[in-house]
Amino acid sequence: MALVLIVEDEEQVRVLSESYLREQGHRTLSASTTEEALAVLDVADGVDVLFTDLGLKDDIQGGLELAKKAVGRRPGLKVLYVTGQSVTDGMKAMMIEGSALLPKPYTVDQLQTALVVHFGIRPGVAPNSPLPSS
Repeated sequence: MALVLIVEDEEQVRVLSESYLREQGHRTLSASTTEEALAVLDVADGVDVLFTDLGLKDDIQGGLELAKKAVGRRPGLKVLYVTGQSVTDGMKAMMIEGSALLPKPYTVDQLQTALVVHFGIRPGVAPNSPLPSS
């Protein structure tokens, strides 16, 4: 289980992402801008993953800049980028080392697989789901 900060400027996509992650037992925080995300990082303890869209508002590479600032404040923060746009080699070169990229649209399974494969973060038990029987 992880604490994931979701940064997505499209509210519907952000809410859906939060729902996906909570169904998997993760805790979430969310923001729609770089400034909001950095403010959340300044006050929230234990954020494990920055889950950010590459393009935020009118900045096609806003997520790249956010990730650089976020990791500067929180070394060791894992970064999962998502995007519906094509990614150039130049953009890939600007991504945080050890980060992962998930193309939109993605499924719950693809999101969970990215967390497990790239970061070793497994699903937890969602708060309203029954405990597995032994």
